[in-house]
Amino acid sequence: MLQHKIAELKKQKNAVILAHYYQIPEIQEVADYVGDSLGLSQKAAETDADMIVFAGVHFMAETAKILNPSKKVLLPDVNAGCSLAESCPPEAFQKFINSHPDHLVITYVNCSAEIKAMSDIVCTSSNAVAIVNSVPEDKPIIFAPDKNLGRYVMQETGRELLLWDGSCVVHEAFSADKLISLIQQHPDAKIIAHPESETHILKTANYIGSTAGMISFVKQHPEHKFIVATEAGILYKMQEAVPQATLIPAPAKEDNNCACSECAFMKMNTLEKLYNCLQMEAPEILVAEDIQNKALYPINRMLELSAH
Repeated sequence: MLQHKIAELKKQKNAVILAHYYQIPEIQEVADYVGDSLGLSQKAAETDADMIVFAGVHFMAETAKILNPSKKVLLPDVNAGCSLAESCPPEAFQKFINSHPDHLVITYVNCSAEIKAMSDIVCTSSNAVAIVNSVPEDKPIIFAPDKNLGRYVMQETGRELLLWDGSCVVHEAFSADKLISLIQQHPDAKIIAHPESETHILKTANYIGSTAGMISFVKQHPEHKFIVATEAGILYKMQEAVPQATLIPAPAKEDNNCACSECAFMKMNTLEKLYNCLQMEAPEILVAEDIQNKALYPINRMLELSAH
């Protein structure tokens, strides 16, 4: 069985497997830690393993490499990208920053190493509000790349942010019409949503938060029914945490088999690819030294601010 073989290889190579909540259940089961972007960054920063296998997408593995330059960092499928990260090309973003030289640059962790290297502070959806609040009120801020998360942060902080026009296709795929229909079918359900979702979805939500935050919220109301507006991979750990709760994925615009919103990039990683990557120690994620050095500071700022 592949899961047993992976466990054996992991011991042999002193490797740690970090998996995002959006990974398939079989991968979450073999992972040493399953979490959201902040939790995964924290685990990557503190691991004493020789090798990190990142079951997630490219920018996550890059972040782990930046935090662990001397360790080998592997990604089961090197093509597992991110629509949000791709919506912020480095050259265009550098021009944007240059045209607003007085602004502090806060970037959401869902971006490339090059974008992080241009930043003053990195944030995640868990700590974006706290990080923006930590900046003096008279200091103007560029917030990139997610405009939906940026709008949510503006609403929560009362700060005016200069937003980059980027977004995640998964979190923009929720259908408002289908959601309204679902609410009518389940009037007793609470709606929980990720702040990368569009404003009209967030307006319907009883709770807005990161993937880890959503799981914590559900744990506080274990008998309830929830409509969950984020990538459907979260339902596995969420149901495990609250077996009595009824979890309903928020519907996507497209007609798909799961009637939910799924990240095709996250689902590129399979158990077989995970096994092969551990065995072959490839594909390995490398970050150029100059990018690595520049990106480390804003990531460490995030980790410091999150530790308080």
